Amino acid sequence: MDALDLSRWQFGITTVYHFVLVPLTIGLAPMVAIMQTMWMITKKDAWYRLTKFFGKLLLINFALGVATGIVQEFQFGMNWSEYSRFVGDVFGAPLAMEGLVAFFLESTFLGLWIFGWERLPRGVHLATIWLVAIGVNASGYFIVVANSFMQHPVGAEYNAESGRAQLTSIGDLLSNNTALVAYPHVIAGAFLTAGTFVAGISGWWTVRTMRRGREQDARELFRPAARLALLVMIVAGVAVAWTGDSQGKLMFVQQPMKMASAESLCNTETDPDFSVLTIGTHNNCDSVTSVIELPFVLPFLAEGKFSGVTLQGVNQLQEQYEQEFGPGNYTPNLFVTYWSFRMMIGLAAGSAALALAGLWVTRRGRVPDQRWYSWLALIAIPMPFLANSAGWIFTEMGRQPWMVHPNPTGVDMIRLTVDQGVSNHSAATVWISIVTFTLLYGALGVVWLKLMIRYAKEGPMDHDRTPPDPAEPKQLSFEY
Repeated sequence: MDALDLSRWQFGITTVYHFVLVPLTIGLAPMVAIMQTMWMITKKDAWYRLTKFFGKLLLINFALGVATGIVQEFQFGMNWSEYSRFVGDVFGAPLAMEGLVAFFLESTFLGLWIFGWERLPRGVHLATIWLVAIGVNASGYFIVVANSFMQHPVGAEYNAESGRAQLTSIGDLLSNNTALVAYPHVIAGAFLTAGTFVAGISGWWTVRTMRRGREQDARELFRPAARLALLVMIVAGVAVAWTGDSQGKLMFVQQPMKMASAESLCNTETDPDFSVLTIGTHNNCDSVTSVIELPFVLPFLAEGKFSGVTLQGVNQLQEQYEQEFGPGNYTPNLFVTYWSFRMMIGLAAGSAALALAGLWVTRRGRVPDQRWYSWLALIAIPMPFLANSAGWIFTEMGRQPWMVHPNPTGVDMIRLTVDQGVSNHSAATVWISIVTFTLLYGALGVVWLKLMIRYAKEGPMDHDRTPPDPAEPKQLSFEY
């Protein structure tokens, strides 16, 4: 492999690994804040114990997320220096805002939350975790804005003298319609991930404590956590479907090649069927054989209509792009794009199964003790993590070979292919960094998984049964 292929592999490995951690932090921080709020309102020690328990898991995930996320921004300068030179004035703005506003907000108040249990008044301490929740969600918005510029460049113009893109409107950049539809989808996916995480752990603990004869703990501690998480999952699941539909309709307009590749739709058709399952390599359109197809789905995804919709095919779009941008291969990897799109949808079914089963076994005050439910709870936990990763793989691979996709409505010359954005490194140099980062991330992954499993199995600690007394105002003394 040459430097370009290696750079792409390195960015893909580190980015997918980092994003395994991000959705849980974004969704779990507000859920921990809700648990602490419930403790403040109800005065029940169970909500205090849940806050401390899931707060500990949040801290582990946050710490590993910071460690893995630092590399992401450095990679633009290391392996993608030509990209950084071309759009750095624009792309750097939301990244700077993420660091200066969101990250400092979340990290500062997270520190106050960690060490303020017995030092801050309870109302002030509760405000710190809510500010953390606001910070992590704001951080997600700025990152989505930066990525959305790569998908649909706005708020900039091409400077012919410098040969670079320059920012013309920060307002247009922050209100990019691509970001406005992508961000709710990302946040909904994050809440689905966190809800499944809390429901899975709580469901496992509920069955475990019931089978050990500790019904009071199961009823008063883990069942309320599970019910809260199941409610979050239902709301988030509906939001994921709705925001995903909105995002898909916009992508049919802005990136028709991506959506044609998601279906491996090789030639333009009117009202094509949606293929659930195919056989073939996909990279050769003639080799694809549809096994299961559904009518009306693709027209609805594209335009909200069940018929009368003509969708462009990969071959016709390839010819169109060659005329617009010159000779080249403008078709992404159809196999990866097709199956990542279906994995994104299919893996979310694990969360749906847990939500439906959980609501059923906890109905009318019931406390589940069935072994099958505890296994389902554990199996469902990784599903939304994998679905999120598949969604990002689809989003990024589907716009290949573009690193900055052309805006179909204008913004002349602000476009860049991946091979134009890579740094002028030797393959040996990139091999060194990819091996180093892969080993480092692998080690961090083992640490993260062991810590999460260890403290999840440990459960709420006995010493967390008694909440700390709120801090008393201290008298100032001027005596020496």
